[in-house]
Amino acid sequence: MECSSWVGIALAGLSVLCVAQCSLSDVPELTNYTFPDDFMLGVSTAAFQIEGGWNEGGKGESMWDTYIHKHPEYTLDRSNGDVAADSYHKWREDIRMIQDLGVSYYRMSISWPRLLPNGTDNNISKDGANYYRRIFKELKRLNITVLVTLFHWDMPTPLMDLGGWANPKIVDYFEDYARVAFDLFGDVVNIWTTLNEPHQHCYNGYGNNYFVPALQSHGVGEYLCTHYMLLAHARVYHLYDREYRPKQKGKIGITLDAFWAEPHDSSKPEDHEAAERYLQMHFGIYAHPIYSKTGDYPAIVRERVDNISLHQGFARSRLPYFTLEEIDQLHGSSDFFGLNHYTTFLMAPSSFEETWRVPSLDHDTGVRLTQNPNWPKPGADWFTVYPPGFRKLLNWIKRNYGSDIPVIITENGSCDFGGLKDYERVSYYNKYLYQMLLAMYQDGCNVQGYFAWTLMDDFEWTDGYVSKFGLYHVDFNDPNRTRTPKLSAINYREIVRTRQINFDFIKPPGRPLHDNRI
Repeated sequence: MECSSWVGIALAGLSVLCVAQCSLSDVPELTNYTFPDDFMLGVSTAAFQIEGGWNEGGKGESMWDTYIHKHPEYTLDRSNGDVAADSYHKWREDIRMIQDLGVSYYRMSISWPRLLPNGTDNNISKDGANYYRRIFKELKRLNITVLVTLFHWDMPTPLMDLGGWANPKIVDYFEDYARVAFDLFGDVVNIWTTLNEPHQHCYNGYGNNYFVPALQSHGVGEYLCTHYMLLAHARVYHLYDREYRPKQKGKIGITLDAFWAEPHDSSKPEDHEAAERYLQMHFGIYAHPIYSKTGDYPAIVRERVDNISLHQGFARSRLPYFTLEEIDQLHGSSDFFGLNHYTTFLMAPSSFEETWRVPSLDHDTGVRLTQNPNWPKPGADWFTVYPPGFRKLLNWIKRNYGSDIPVIITENGSCDFGGLKDYERVSYYNKYLYQMLLAMYQDGCNVQGYFAWTLMDDFEWTDGYVSKFGLYHVDFNDPNRTRTPKLSAINYREIVRTRQINFDFIKPPGRPLHDNRI
């Protein structure tokens, strides 16, 4: 971590236990950094998680529709996305909430099967096209800039039946879909991301069964998915750059995700090596081909997967190779670095864990993930709160890929199990945004935007409606899906208004002022 300030020195010297228990009042006074006037502050959503209307307006089925209807037990609460937050009908109310927050940016996604019911461009839904165009035009009228993601995990079922991202032909289909979107909406949308979190999608959907399509093709499927998602991204980037950017004057990038990898024992070199290996295998595998100076997969990824594949008796590496032309096409194929970040894990080397399969990305990586029991865990089991990890991750990106590429935080937020008085979410946003400001002002990290996840409670994939991430509460027991602002919405609105963080603006009852625990 590149820290020269007193904050960096103080954090570096704290033990893991102290990080969880010492308050910021024990170190010198907080800085009063503000967000620059041109800094992008916004909120994010995703189509499948909020829209509902699963079979309305000519929409085709997504793989999530198909899978959950066949396997209702797949989600924690046996729920599905058929209605979700009903944004298909309540989009105007969503926009009023965005206005109320005072943000000038909104990240959302297009549902591929709502626009192309069969997944292919020979059948464009007029209703689907009109639905999104109405939203985009209204946002533009209100001077709210929209950032649109083309793929946020809801692949049309007919394309999934062909193998999805494991089929090389998907690169062509994705380019066709993108062309339709650029043609229909490029005059009112000028910031695009191609793909959302390919790591989570490939690792949990193709290598494991935590996300649909739940293929469990461990050790093979996740690498095929990775390879063709990257190639599809590059194809669409160059399509936009070549045919649409000259007239539409927009920007296009990709959204990657990363946990921060903290060495389990900071005194052990092998734990530091394990943390770096994890980041390269799970994050660098997507970022390095696009943002590094050399391109291609990271050397450590190529070496490990090649050697382990050979040792396991495979005729060839389980990780496909890019051609020289493909390396060149991927290199530099993003106008910004879209980053989703939520939490931190502790890392230590391991040759095998009971939960690993062979072959698998886990086994290839050879790193055991654990959590610090002293870090707060306000919601889902995978989620703990360690704000300094955000700053460390931003510095890791700067070290590996330089500071020239602007970073946009396309998702960051906290989950719980419900309630309007979400003090822990207020605390999470304050502390993570503070660490981001430190990375910007004291470490020189080139962060130019931040989107909170998420505008309202939604369908959280395998968790169904159990885990809540919203700034606004949605009553899923009410047919009207009534929205109500939480304390975190009020707090975020104040951050947007003042362009700074006031730790004392909303405090839990009985908590003394300035008790802002890291």
